[in-house]
Amino acid sequence: MFLIDTNRHGKVVTDAVVNQSIDNYLVNDLKLPGHGLMMYVNQPAVIVGINQTVTAEVDFKYLAENRVQLVRRTSGGGAVYHDERNLIFEHIVNGDPQDGSKFGDYTVFADPILKALAEMGVDNLGISNKSALMVGDRKFSGMTMFKNGDGYAAGGTIMYDLNVAAAHAALIPAAEGGHPGVASNRVSITNLRQHLAPAYQDLSIQEFRVALLCHIFGVERLDQIETYHLTDHDWAVIDKRLAEKYATAAWNYGANPGFREYRQLNLAAGQLHVNFTRHRDLLRSVALFGTVATPAALAAIAQRLVGQPATIAAVKAILTVPAVSAVIGTDGVGALVQALTEVSE
Repeated sequence: MFLIDTNRHGKVVTDAVVNQSIDNYLVNDLKLPGHGLMMYVNQPAVIVGINQTVTAEVDFKYLAENRVQLVRRTSGGGAVYHDERNLIFEHIVNGDPQDGSKFGDYTVFADPILKALAEMGVDNLGISNKSALMVGDRKFSGMTMFKNGDGYAAGGTIMYDLNVAAAHAALIPAAEGGHPGVASNRVSITNLRQHLAPAYQDLSIQEFRVALLCHIFGVERLDQIETYHLTDHDWAVIDKRLAEKYATAAWNYGANPGFREYRQLNLAAGQLHVNFTRHRDLLRSVALFGTVATPAALAAIAQRLVGQPATIAAVKAILTVPAVSAVIGTDGVGALVQALTEVSE
């Protein structure tokens, strides 16, 4: 196993969208042979699974007011909150590294983490429900995987001193049904800081990262670990993938199950995201979400639109009803009419 350095020109990258896209580049494009491990820190962000509906997972007003990123990964699993007191680890495997690694086997990828944490003083470690890393009956990491050909990524979180209150505020309670996609399973969580030996309880997140990696690789210093450093060419391709997909609102906000189209509207009252499906000139499904109004108010408007003709006259008639226009604003009426009726290229 070798280390993959995700710094850019020697500087730490904490942009969650960028960090989330690196594994896709490593698996889909670079395809380094063998078994690599990367470990990084994100600025505040909510990461949702590829099959999740964001309206069922996040509080958009909280995200906007607290500058929390929303990022969609290309693997499954539930929604998680990251911040600067939280580590993310990802194993990147291409080909057969002949070390027992196997797609779908979370244990082999969790073991190096659990053994290192045990050496650092954490007791009663284990795995629950195949992919949750636990201290006793509390979760400190959820793992997930994705695969492309002979390459795959397997990773998760390591909660060192996560802002749990912020996590609860950013993530809404588990959905009770009615939303397409996979809902998150909210469970009791714990930070590792209190469980570690005293020598590891007062570290910065980067100091904790270094200490953990040294234990994983059995060395005293990071420069003793075989390391692949991302090159300028690597970053050029990563930037291209970000522009094409991973940094777009259409991917992070709009790639929700059950909808074919997405529009982002920046209105006077805030941001409005629009998911919808048109079939035979009818609006078959509509979802409105964002910061312009409460989820309930936007859901009520969306319900009025479902089943209506996707014509300017029909949509405008619904949106100009005073109770509706008061919610989305006068500028929202024209923008939403255009979004729902224009023909996409």
